[in-house]
Amino acid sequence: MNPHALQELIADLAEAFAVPGVAAGVWHAGKVSFACHGVTSIENPLPVDEHTLFQAGSIGKTLTAMAVVRLAESGHVELNAPVRRYVPELRLADSAVTAQVTLLQLLNHTAGWEGDFFPDTGEGDDALACFVARMDALEQLTPPGTAFSYNNAAFCLAGRVIEHVTGDTYETAIRRLILQLLGLRGSFFFPNEVMTRRFAVGHKPTADGSLQVARPWALPRNGAAAGGLATCIGDLLAWARFHLGDGRGADGTRVLSVAGLEAMREPTVRMPGSAFGDALGIGWFLGDIGGVRRVGHDGSTNGQEASLWLLPEHDWALALLTNASPGGLGLNPVVRQRVLAACTGIVEETAQPVSAACEVLTLYEGLYGGRGMRCRVTLGEAGDLVFTLHNDPEMLAQMFEQDDVPSSHPTTLQVKLVSGQADRYVFVDGPLPGVTVYFVRDGHGRAQALHLFGRRLPLREP
Repeated sequence: MNPHALQELIADLAEAFAVPGVAAGVWHAGKVSFACHGVTSIENPLPVDEHTLFQAGSIGKTLTAMAVVRLAESGHVELNAPVRRYVPELRLADSAVTAQVTLLQLLNHTAGWEGDFFPDTGEGDDALACFVARMDALEQLTPPGTAFSYNNAAFCLAGRVIEHVTGDTYETAIRRLILQLLGLRGSFFFPNEVMTRRFAVGHKPTADGSLQVARPWALPRNGAAAGGLATCIGDLLAWARFHLGDGRGADGTRVLSVAGLEAMREPTVRMPGSAFGDALGIGWFLGDIGGVRRVGHDGSTNGQEASLWLLPEHDWALALLTNASPGGLGLNPVVRQRVLAACTGIVEETAQPVSAACEVLTLYEGLYGGRGMRCRVTLGEAGDLVFTLHNDPEMLAQMFEQDDVPSSHPTTLQVKLVSGQADRYVFVDGPLPGVTVYFVRDGHGRAQALHLFGRRLPLREP
C-alpha cells in the first residue's frame, strides 16, 4: 500500500472514530509505509509524527516473552521448569500451584489465578519484587495449564524471573537483550525518558461523549513487563519485521534462532471462540484470516490503544498506535478489517449475529466477575442477551491508591449468538461491535464462566 493511500485511509478512520492522534506503519515485501494523523493531546496539541511516542500497552508482553525465550536458548532457564526454581521467594494463595506453575504457563496465560492486579509498589528497583510479594492475595480460578485467561500478573512474575536470572532490573535486561541489539532507539520505559521527547497522552470519553485527557498517564513501574513500553511507530514496525525475519539484529548479530522465532508462533494452548484468536503461542496470539495465518498482539492503557498484526506467509505487518479508548482505532475490529483489505485484498470473515431461542439464553443469565471486571447477563426485551459491564471498584481503588475513586459508568451492550456456533456471542452495538465472547458450560449444560476480553470470569451469582 503506497504511503499516500495509507495516509488517506488513516485520516478517514481517525475522523470517523473521533481519535485525536494516530501513527500507522505497514511493511510488505521489503517496503515500508508510514502515516501519521492528528495531535498528541487535545489540551496541548502537537502534530503526531513518526517519532511521537505512544504507549504500546500489552504489546510489550511480546518483548517479555522473547526475552525469556532468549534466556532459554542460552540455557539460563527452561520453559517447562517450575517458576519457583528462578523465584524462590514466590508464595501464591495455593501452595500446590506455587510449587507447580511453570514459566511457559506464565507466558501463555494459563497460570490460572486472577490476572488483573494493579497495586502500585513504588518506582524503585524493587518494584517487581514487592509486587510478587503480594501475589498471594490472588484467587486461583483454575488449575495451572488447564484454561486460557488473560493474565497481567503472570507477566509481571515473568519479569521478576528475568531480573533474578540476569541480575539486572527488568528494564535494563530488556534494553540489553532486545532493544539495543535490534536498534530500537525510540523505545523507553521510564516517564522521565519519555517526557523529554514528543509523546501522546490518552483520551477517554466523558458521560456526554466528549473526549478528555486520561489521567494518570503512566502505569506503575511494576507493570513494565506486562505493558509499560512507550515506543514510536518506526520501532514498533521494526519489531514486527524482526519477527518476520531470520532472527538477526540491526548489525547482523544472531539474536534469536529461527527455531525460536517459529516456536513463539506455534500454538501452546487453544482458545476457540476468543476475540483474540484461535490459539496462543509464546507471547503471540494466533488466528486465521481468509485462510492466512495471523500472528499478533494488541495493547490498551489508560486512554491509548495499539495493535500489531503479522501475516508471515505474505511478509506483511501492520502497526497502529492511537491515543483514544475505548473503541479507538487500535482495538477496533472494523478498522483493522478495512486496513487489511486495503493493503492485502484479504477479507476477514466477520461473526454473523443471529437471534437464539429464549430458553437457551436463560441458561446464561447471572453475574460473572473477577478482580477488575463484573458483567451482569440478562435476557433483554428484544429477546437477546444484554451485558451490563463495569469495572470492579476494588481494582480502581488499587490503581488510584485512594478510597474515593472515579465513578465507574456501567456500559450496557446488546449481544447476539454467532451464526453456526454454540455458546459464542458477538457485540452488535457499543464501542466495539464485532468483538466476540463465549460461555463455558459444565456437563449438565449449566454456565460456569464467561470469556470476555480474554478474561475467564466465573459465574458468581445465578
